[in-house]
Amino acid sequence: MSTTASKPTSLAAAAPAQVVAWQGWVPIALISLAFMGVFFRFFVKQSEHSWSKLDDWGHAFVIPLISLAMLWKHRQHLTTIRLRPFWPGLAPLVLGIWCYFFFIVGVSNHMFQGASMVLALAGLTLLVFGLEAFRIAFLPIAYLLFGITISEQVMIKITFELQMLATQGGWLLLKIMSLPGNWFMVESVGNTLEVTYKGRSIPLNVAEACSGMRMVIAFIALAGAVAIFSCKHWWQRIAVVTLAVPVALFMNVIRVAVLAIGSIYDTNLAAGNAHMLIGTLLLIPGLFLFMGVVWCLQRVVVEPADPASNGGAA
Repeated sequence: MSTTASKPTSLAAAAPAQVVAWQGWVPIALISLAFMGVFFRFFVKQSEHSWSKLDDWGHAFVIPLISLAMLWKHRQHLTTIRLRPFWPGLAPLVLGIWCYFFFIVGVSNHMFQGASMVLALAGLTLLVFGLEAFRIAFLPIAYLLFGITISEQVMIKITFELQMLATQGGWLLLKIMSLPGNWFMVESVGNTLEVTYKGRSIPLNVAEACSGMRMVIAFIALAGAVAIFSCKHWWQRIAVVTLAVPVALFMNVIRVAVLAIGSIYDTNLAAGNAHMLIGTLLLIPGLFLFMGVVWCLQRVVVEPADPASNGGAA
């Protein structure tokens, strides 16, 4: 009798909680389609802008996939959450939609349109799925900000000083590379490098021919993804993201040197598809640098062993 009575209890405990039945996905799908419809104009404009400037904003196509991967990482936790709509989420949802249309009709600004879309998405998530689900979805939603094109005036102010530093860094690296045999000479004039090879002068304008510092947002987004997926503690994540700009600067110094050496043999390497390819490929060593930083940070603090794991041995 006791064995038979205990079976329903054990089965109920073992069975996973069905938070949303298939009928529940229908209104969620309709809400998602309505959200996409409201912000359809932004998504089209963002895609067009990112495609037209792949070397600067091509990473925007990858950002939503990384956000989905963040959610997928917590999929088991999400399936156990019981949905409880949180009505105060209606406030950021309405504010986000209102700001979106204001930055279309009132003061046209694509960057603020994107920020309004992210705010509205956060409000919608809070409203429909509740506080517990929003705690998990917060970082994936906030990460979408890296996929929004920043206004040209802001990017110029951010990257100009970094371009000057990249010019000086590239000049120093090229000087060191030219020491064995003095097979070429290099001089720095403002943001232009003058490479002299066999009596031929080859100018390289860092601000125009090498826009790698405009990829600083891509490096920050890359650092953010590495920090979220690889670091357990917030101080580690902050440290990795803080290093994004120095890593971007270091990679761009290498980019300047590579383009300068390549221009000796083919001046077309400093522009066009080859220039874009070289800049994109530098994200790969940047990734390894971030992973190396994570490896070091994880060994700075040694976490104590779990007492529960030693309980059996005792």
